[in-house]
Amino acid sequence: MKDYRFVAFDVETPNSHNDRMSAIGAVVIEHGEITKRIYTLVDPETHFDWFNVKLTGITPEAVEGKPNFRQLWEFLRPYFDDAILIAHNAPFDMGVLNCCLRSYGIEWKPYAHYACTCTMGRAAYPNLENHKLNTMSAALGIELDHHNAGSDAEACARLLLNYMEKGLDVSKFIRTKKFDVPCGCV
Repeated sequence: MKDYRFVAFDVETPNSHNDRMSAIGAVVIEHGEITKRIYTLVDPETHFDWFNVKLTGITPEAVEGKPNFRQLWEFLRPYFDDAILIAHNAPFDMGVLNCCLRSYGIEWKPYAHYACTCTMGRAAYPNLENHKLNTMSAALGIELDHHNAGSDAEACARLLLNYMEKGLDVSKFIRTKKFDVPCGCV
């Protein structure tokens, strides 16, 4: 699996609809090495819920003048193309990505391959009290500023590299997310 390109990513959302991003972090892994780190705030062009502001610290004022998802996707797409996407609790992040693509009317591809570091963590470290990102990071000595998309993506990438070093067969955890189906957010 070290010959594959992975993109570990994490998104933060502005509200409970989970159909827009207020931040994204992405860490590119090629040949078993981290080759690129990306973090940016995103103008979600929608309202913020107080819960999300409290959780992430991202306010409407903080995203003023930042790129919206359509603008940002032009930069991110070359990294995401032909990569296996990696996220912690991946169905959430993959769902937000799907909703953003659909909300902005962006055609990408009908599906993407992905894997979840939480699911892999249960297999690699079954005796941990839980497999939340902060618990796993603490157990493995990975620095984490939780709910900062850049830090969460970095921790996710480091978890993946740890699993591969441990000999976990990542290919057994790869799933397919269809992007040609409605996401329920638009």
